[in-house]
Amino acid sequence: MTTPLYEVRNASKHYGSVIALDDVSLSIAPGEVIGLVGDNGAGKSTLVKILSGAHEPTHGQIFLEGVERRWSSPHEALEAGVETLYQDSGLAPHLSVSANVFLGREEYVKGLLGKLGFLAQKKMDLDAHANLERVGIAVPQSNRSISQLSGGQRQAVAIGRAVSWASKVIILDEPTNHLGARQAGEVLAIIRRAKAQGLGVIFISHTLPHVLEVTDRIVVLRLGKVVADAPTTEFDAEKLLGTITGLIDSK
Repeated sequence: MTTPLYEVRNASKHYGSVIALDDVSLSIAPGEVIGLVGDNGAGKSTLVKILSGAHEPTHGQIFLEGVERRWSSPHEALEAGVETLYQDSGLAPHLSVSANVFLGREEYVKGLLGKLGFLAQKKMDLDAHANLERVGIAVPQSNRSISQLSGGQRQAVAIGRAVSWASKVIILDEPTNHLGARQAGEVLAIIRRAKAQGLGVIFISHTLPHVLEVTDRIVVLRLGKVVADAPTTEFDAEKLLGTITGLIDSK
């Protein structure tokens, strides 16, 4: 069998007497898009926090390219190639597009000026524009303030930043939430481009038509457990909704 790109095995997470996740296993291959769905309280957010390095599992193991990893922080997971975009996008509205793309990864000019803290602003502007364009995002000016962009453009920049920096896995938490049909379509196109680049994509969404449209496989969580893990072709909207709510027995 081919080694998964990213995998969590038998992960559980306890908060005192509350069991948020119970023996959850999930794996993803390069160039695969997985839909992670479930009702509120199903355990999706907890699993995302474990995969992104924000939380350690109470029990269970994490493997990246077959090597067991124990993330001590989200930054450690990020450095290993696992990017996570949460619902709030993490953008700084008062900064420019390029400053947001390079947020936490700023580049400095060479020599003494760089040592004094002078940023390579022109290079970051050009590189940010090229990186966003590579994943299919058109921003008029990379030195433009995020606050001047529409909600859809801001979300596109946040997703583009994550895709452009991800080297192995990208986790998208409700990326099409509150977007119009055209803007949501652009986000789904970005997910397809990430897949074409060989990234593993974990797509969390309550918008089931989007999940059915863009994913290869769907994992359904209910009350902290995996109740279904199957190719997307095995679901339609009615079956998927029934599996999430428990009205359809997936076993």
